[in-house]
Amino acid sequence: MPGKDEKLYIVMIGLPARGKSTLALRMQETFKRNQIPTRIFNNGNLRRQYRVADTSFADFYRPDNVEAVELRRRFALINMQRAKAYLADKGQVAILDATNVSRERRALIESELKDHPILYIECLNDDQDILHLSILEKVKGPEFAHFSPHDAVNEFLKRIEYYEMIYSALSPERNYIRMDSLHNRILEEKVVDAIPLYSRIRDFLVTDVVKNLFLIRHTETFYNVQDRIGGDPSLTPRGVAQAKALGRFFMNRRISYIFTSKKIRTIQTAERIAEAQKDCTIIPLCEFNEIDGGVCEGMTYQEIQEQMPSVYSAREADKYSYIYPGGEGYASMKQRIEVGIKKAFYLNRHADNIMIIGHRAVNRMILAHFLYRRDEDVPYIYVPQDKFYHIAATQDKKLFELRKYE
Repeated sequence: MPGKDEKLYIVMIGLPARGKSTLALRMQETFKRNQIPTRIFNNGNLRRQYRVADTSFADFYRPDNVEAVELRRRFALINMQRAKAYLADKGQVAILDATNVSRERRALIESELKDHPILYIECLNDDQDILHLSILEKVKGPEFAHFSPHDAVNEFLKRIEYYEMIYSALSPERNYIRMDSLHNRILEEKVVDAIPLYSRIRDFLVTDVVKNLFLIRHTETFYNVQDRIGGDPSLTPRGVAQAKALGRFFMNRRISYIFTSKKIRTIQTAERIAEAQKDCTIIPLCEFNEIDGGVCEGMTYQEIQEQMPSVYSAREADKYSYIYPGGEGYASMKQRIEVGIKKAFYLNRHADNIMIIGHRAVNRMILAHFLYRRDEDVPYIYVPQDKFYHIAATQDKKLFELRKYE
């Protein structure tokens, strides 16, 4: 914990929908848990408070809209003065949450906030699927209520274009971190001054943070009964009953999103859980599709052993590295699974509870991501259909438990 005289301004940078506010909120939570007084000063909230009718229109962000530019500058100055007053009192970290993409705006910040060091954190993310889903989430707010969904998205996209017009890369700034906000990866860093909490901030930025991850395997399918692999089977009546039992188990927990594969069995399981929720969106991601069995898709293990003995014996010798002919293996699916995890965390960033409904091999890979299992042990991680894994992973806490729901 820093001394009371070690105070810091953190200035967020990035285009809209790149994860700045999420990162700011999570840093604030982490600092507060460690008795470090922290406050966020969000320019967007201030704009919406005083100019609700204007902020939803892209024209408000047009660089040549002189009146709007001056209004946004005034809102920024208000938050700078509030942040300065906060640190002059009992605060230790003030986070300025805004786009701050122009060198002109950053020069203004530096001229106004000379009493303590400034650390810029830039959020970058060009994944188009994630950007689209993030924008859809943002335009659900009351700010866009007077637009149709289509028009709201177009206004937001135009807003991004206007910010791109004034975007200036970090370079003359003394202290900054540029990061891939989807993959929690630091792309570039420059630190000239002594920055309080720097090591802890850096560690936080590259750590997956999840308060509650409920990792569920789809319930029973017709292929499960027949011991067949892969395919796209539906749930059995017993599987439907298991999925409904999951819905009852989680009905008193707020689940905003359920992430599934694009296979029928995971979506059907999710639908029964979502029915017991008030407002729950199912998001199928191809990254969570089950391991592709190639030429063995739809076969039983006994059929593989009898009809393709060389395939069966080669896989038994090294299940993790083996790749099905025309398909994939645990090792080759690792990268897509990790991308799926990052997408789920990014899209569900404001909620305490994250739910992923996957498959046996997929869930083994997700568990291995948190448990750091040896590769050769991953294909043997226990993933039943009548229980689920509850995972909590932060800088201060690690929890893994297998729980029954029936």
